[in-house]
Amino acid sequence: MTDSVDIRYQQCLNALYQKLPMFTRIGAAAYKPDLGNITSLCALLDNPHHKFKTIHVAGTNGKGSVSHLLAAILQAAGYKTGLYTSPHIHDFRERIKLNGHEVSKEYVLQFWEKHEKSFEEIQPSFFEITVAMAFDFFAFEKVDIAIIEVGLGGLLDSTNIITPEVSVITNISLDHTDLLGKTMEEIARQKGGIIKHQIPVVIGETQSETDRIFLATAIAKQSPISFADQQLELVNMQFESGVWRGKAVYLSTGKLVDLQIGLSGNYQLKNIKTVLQVISVLQQKQFSISDIAIQVGIRDVKKLTGFFGRFDIIHSKPFIILDVSHNEAGIMELMKQVKSLAFKNLHIVTGMVKDKDVHKALSLYPKEANYYFTQAAIPRALPHHELYELARDHQLVGQSFSEVNNACNAAFRNANLEDAVLVTGSFFIISEAWNYFDKTLHSDYHQNI
Repeated sequence: MTDSVDIRYQQCLNALYQKLPMFTRIGAAAYKPDLGNITSLCALLDNPHHKFKTIHVAGTNGKGSVSHLLAAILQAAGYKTGLYTSPHIHDFRERIKLNGHEVSKEYVLQFWEKHEKSFEEIQPSFFEITVAMAFDFFAFEKVDIAIIEVGLGGLLDSTNIITPEVSVITNISLDHTDLLGKTMEEIARQKGGIIKHQIPVVIGETQSETDRIFLATAIAKQSPISFADQQLELVNMQFESGVWRGKAVYLSTGKLVDLQIGLSGNYQLKNIKTVLQVISVLQQKQFSISDIAIQVGIRDVKKLTGFFGRFDIIHSKPFIILDVSHNEAGIMELMKQVKSLAFKNLHIVTGMVKDKDVHKALSLYPKEANYYFTQAAIPRALPHHELYELARDHQLVGQSFSEVNNACNAAFRNANLEDAVLVTGSFFIISEAWNYFDKTLHSDYHQNI
């Protein structure tokens, strides 16, 4: 690649980040609760989303894991597979992948330069542009199928102009309540907005507060509905050397599938049920997906899709764990997983954003840990000194740092070989922490030491 392309690509990213409203940087001001702009953008591009098959994945937690697992299985089954997810951790191009490979810099640059004047007329958000770019890329590459992860909510999310082969809702918990609703029921109505007429929908978890809403929506849309945790059980699951091993049982048939799960978080056991039920629905729709493809995709998901940031143990002496959990349900699952590890002292590097329920999050953090409060380099970040003061109300003791690198450095230097360092709080914290540890440890990220 020429230096000229690199320079123009960086200028393109600067324009995307600075000129366009970006939710992950500035929050609610960038959220556009309607489908007008994305409809106009896709019309400009000759409606690329009509030219390939899709799976649509929504939910509060787990939708990223489910999306990557589905993509890995379909890749292993021989399908040319697109994957659209958000946000990215390191590089913008993580959002748009083909068979696990990021979209090229040339394609991003070409797309931006070709349509920049039209974008100025439409005035889209950052997210709307990236969704349109993904659809355009997948159509250009003639993918067999693309996994499309919802950005926020469902009903009014820019991805919701597709008509998928199957809709997926992983679970519901309280998150983005300022935009999606204050109750589980209100949030479920937004997530349930991805359910389409006569299109099968898979719900990951049975939840008393939300089941009736999904059932009512499915009935109204004449959509076959199934709850994954009522269709499958996992048995004899054992966690050894960072890997889950066991079997999945299909309750309606008694069929068994051997599993080796390439993602280590406890919460992945819930996600696997969702994934297997979605695959079952696809098989009923005549997709050719063997048990071998299922096993390979689940085992090799990191290698096949480049997935990271979910209870990733990147070092063992001391343990260094990176996890993007940032809402109530995610933090609860994360802390349960951390407690299952054998270590002496726990060091937690964390930072949060202004529009989250910070007090609720802090109330779930263990009081016996050593804390390193910090902030990501984004306008939406809660200042580190404010987080430090709020944490004191919850008897969480530590220091505050204006930069993530400094917080990680302090935690790493203070940790003994038998300790654990957990970095969590947001995608942006993980991004900056990964860069620090990648340089410090001089190790391949994808190989847990």
